[in-house]
Amino acid sequence: MINITFPDGDIKCFDSPPDGFEVAQSISAGLARNSVAMKINDQLIDLKTKITEDTEVKLITTRDPEALAILRHSAAHVMAQAVLGFYKNAKLTIGPVVKDGFFYDIDMEPVSEDDFPRIEAEMKKIIKAKLPFDRRMVSKSDALDFYKDEPYKLEMINDLQDGTISFYTQGDFTDLCRGPHIPHTGFIKAFKLTKVSGAYWRADQKNAQLQRIYGAAFFDKKELKKYLKFLVEAQKRNHRKIGRALELFSFHDEAPGMPFFHAKGMDIWNTLLDYWRSEHRAAGYVETKTPIMLDRKLWEKSGHWENYRENMYTTIVDEQEYAIKPMNCPGGMLLYDIKPHSYKDLPLRASEVGLVHRHEMSGVLNGLFRVRAFHQDDAHIFMTPAQIEDEILGVLRLAERMYGAFGLRFRMELSTQPEKSIGTDQEWEEATEGLRGALRIYGREYRINEGDGAFYGPKIDLHIEDALERTWQCGTIQLDMALPERFDLNYIGSDNEKHRVVMIHRTLFGSIERFFGILIEHFAGKFPLWLSPVQVALLPINDELTAYASTVKTELERCGLRVEVDDRTESLNKKVRDAQLKYIPLIITIGPKEKDAGTLSVRTLDGKVRYGMNQKEFSDQVLANIKERRLSVEI
Repeated sequence: MINITFPDGDIKCFDSPPDGFEVAQSISAGLARNSVAMKINDQLIDLKTKITEDTEVKLITTRDPEALAILRHSAAHVMAQAVLGFYKNAKLTIGPVVKDGFFYDIDMEPVSEDDFPRIEAEMKKIIKAKLPFDRRMVSKSDALDFYKDEPYKLEMINDLQDGTISFYTQGDFTDLCRGPHIPHTGFIKAFKLTKVSGAYWRADQKNAQLQRIYGAAFFDKKELKKYLKFLVEAQKRNHRKIGRALELFSFHDEAPGMPFFHAKGMDIWNTLLDYWRSEHRAAGYVETKTPIMLDRKLWEKSGHWENYRENMYTTIVDEQEYAIKPMNCPGGMLLYDIKPHSYKDLPLRASEVGLVHRHEMSGVLNGLFRVRAFHQDDAHIFMTPAQIEDEILGVLRLAERMYGAFGLRFRMELSTQPEKSIGTDQEWEEATEGLRGALRIYGREYRINEGDGAFYGPKIDLHIEDALERTWQCGTIQLDMALPERFDLNYIGSDNEKHRVVMIHRTLFGSIERFFGILIEHFAGKFPLWLSPVQVALLPINDELTAYASTVKTELERCGLRVEVDDRTESLNKKVRDAQLKYIPLIITIGPKEKDAGTLSVRTLDGKVRYGMNQKEFSDQVLANIKERRLSVEI
């Protein structure tokens, strides 16, 4: 007799060990049709698995979030099977699930999106056949024998401990896999191959370059249609494409992964930093600056040399090894330690927009989102233990104000001690509890991300949500009791004794470059007036009015506006259209009537036009809009 307990407390008894499908069928035929897998003791397993002892079972249906990952991993197997049908010499590596889909890395001849239709056609045949996913356990030696002609699978198997290994088979295709999988291929109701790129085996440039084929899969065709529509919109907002069109930034082979910002890009950059500085001054921060290159001994003392060395650029100067900083914090430690501090000096909030360099593999570089040189809007807050909660709350509220200026919402994630860390367990527990306490007072929901803290302390990650409801991890608040210990940083307390200072590392934009890219896509290049690189376009209707347009330009620039005159010998309609394509928020046409009356005809990007506007009235309204950092323009 096997007793199955369901999450609602209901119990069903079976005379012999049932599998998950039989358990589902005992409740209803509809549940059995929609069940994908099951969860026992918090572990996802195949529906076909026999349950041999009394236990609690949760059936995973197509409506459960876990089901989509199982479906997508199964779709990766189907894609690999289809690829091998055409490319007999292809060698498989891994095919994991990723956000919104899956990919498979395959050592094969180059493929392009032109090859997708025939691969998809073969996948449809496999799906239509409703091939069951059958799991079997084999010994390590048998697994090695099975994959004797597959170098990547052999390497993965050799990395595994001795014991049994799980294989999954659908039809004539077998793959090394932990599972679980959907009951049969027919569960894949909607899929699409989306792109192909290059990837190195195990992300190492010394290894072979593979073909990484991406795809998306859903239980419902409507969901796939919605996702493909999202991809089209996301492509329209691609920051690299918009960045080129608006002349904001570029990349060059002479400095891979290191962006070049153009004049218009610098207008946005400087506006961002002006805003950042004004908010930080108001929040009681001072601004500092530390060198870009520091002695190896400092990085050894901070722990970066041991824990982060593979990502650092180094050089030899006067026979001494130096590292270009991947982070600003060690320099901040030296600044704090210049002089003794009293508890009356604390909290000390020291910010720095520091240029850092991190070695990223060329295969993962991605426009402004993943670069090798970037600016962190860092700050180090030195405080007493009693000030921890207030300071973390202060950072959260500052983040809320600053993200709100761009119309961005955010969610929070508490990341705990990773496997590789410095400091004692007690220090980690105290630091983690300090963050939890502040989050409780802040009163908003947050998630726990076990084991994903920085190596020197737990952290709160701030994930912003853009206009397409994509999330981006930007801000982070890291409570650190380890670096103050390593650098022997103290303060004199009210008892006139030395005490160890507590420190917060924090960023809000994170990487200025990455935040810049996020804003381009969030606004689709249509920046709000206060942030736009060109705020006003002046369009004289003929050459005779160009001199007058230049005079208006000078007057508007004296008010602090960023203005361009389009003096080309083009039609007015073409000039208006070109200004709209550049997403210039305010487009002013100047004809003889406007010149004689000293007025302006103003058009906004949403197509609204106001004629005969007084120039002072225009300036006052525009400057008020900029000062208040409004997200829309009304004239």
